[in-house]
Amino acid sequence: MVNEAYVEGDKPMLDLFLDGFWLGEDTRTLVDNLLLVAIDQMAFERCLFLRLHCYKLQTENDLAGEKVYMSQDFINMMWRRTLFLGDVLERGYSFIFTDTDVIWLRDPFPRLSPEDTIDLQISNDRFNGDEWSQANPINTGFYMVRSNNKTVALFREWYQRKNASLGLKEQDVLDRMMHEGVFAQLGLRVRFLETALFSGFCEDSRDVRVVSTVHANCCRTIKAKVADLTKVVHDWKRFKSSPPLANDTAPFAWSRHSACEESWHY
Repeated sequence: MVNEAYVEGDKPMLDLFLDGFWLGEDTRTLVDNLLLVAIDQMAFERCLFLRLHCYKLQTENDLAGEKVYMSQDFINMMWRRTLFLGDVLERGYSFIFTDTDVIWLRDPFPRLSPEDTIDLQISNDRFNGDEWSQANPINTGFYMVRSNNKTVALFREWYQRKNASLGLKEQDVLDRMMHEGVFAQLGLRVRFLETALFSGFCEDSRDVRVVSTVHANCCRTIKAKVADLTKVVHDWKRFKSSPPLANDTAPFAWSRHSACEESWHY
């Protein structure tokens, strides 16, 4: 889901996101299955120019331009996204949702379970070592969800809590629902994805040889995200052009996410 802020500038976030598909392993063909949801006209026109699958989402509020993390406009945009994705589920479509600030370095499907009994597989800011533990701090920037009665009910209740959750973003509300036992009440089977495979700036993957995605989480502004995700792309190119790493050593290290660290100071 993108707006004007993700498509403007010399190196827009959207272009960086697409770079991952071109530079990643077994990711190029996945673009054919990518649906870009535009929430303003500029983003929609850019999507059409890039010849992607584009959908123009109608919104009640003006959601163009950058919405700084945890501002009211940011929260409104996240809730509008939740409503839309719930509608997709109700129409019978299972899907992977990805934020635009997630770089896909490898095809994630081999790292995601194909089991029909798993309703939701979701990324985390940090991983506690147990992929079935609800103590993992979830992140709604990347997840795979199957369309069924249980997940449809989850998204309905999730969105219904919007007006009673002032000042909270949708991720906080979903986390609260999980700890209140809503997942268990609905009979949901949820797998929490380890950060070694689905990583982010909150907790880097320690092994570049297996990581599938890198998320610019723990970051406040789009400018900072673009700066540090550009480093991720450069790091990936450096890794791909270097000799294969020995099985017993991993000298590779990600560049420091300095722009995102500094984004919290202004």
